[in-house]
Amino acid sequence: MITKNKYWIIAGILNLITFFMHLIGGQLELVNPMIETSLNLEKSSQLIGAWHMVTIILLVTSSVLLSAGFGKKYATNSEMIKSIGYLNLSFCLPFILTGFYYGLLVPQWILFLPIAILTFIGVNKTKKNA
Repeated sequence: MITKNKYWIIAGILNLITFFMHLIGGQLELVNPMIETSLNLEKSSQLIGAWHMVTIILLVTSSVLLSAGFGKKYATNSEMIKSIGYLNLSFCLPFILTGFYYGLLVPQWILFLPIAILTFIGVNKTKKNA
């Protein structure tokens, strides 16, 4: 019997919060101002497309983590859950490197790191319970 995994549930909720922050806050603070610049339409469209690809990834990974956390679909697929953990861990890197390179605080990595950590803890707890 598959049981709930509180670590994946918390990671899924954090991921969903990140999704909404990206969707709404990013649109208002980054995408809309970029559209109003003199950046040519082709480059602007490509950046907006990439932006919303990340938005979709955040929504889908939230759904997978929450579903697995509640013992539903994907709950036995620890490899996919680990992949989501690695994905979130890798999302930290560009923000950390950019912050060091430009001497800025680029705090987005603070959202992704706990999701990765909780995902991996949940995988380890699932293995111990098996």
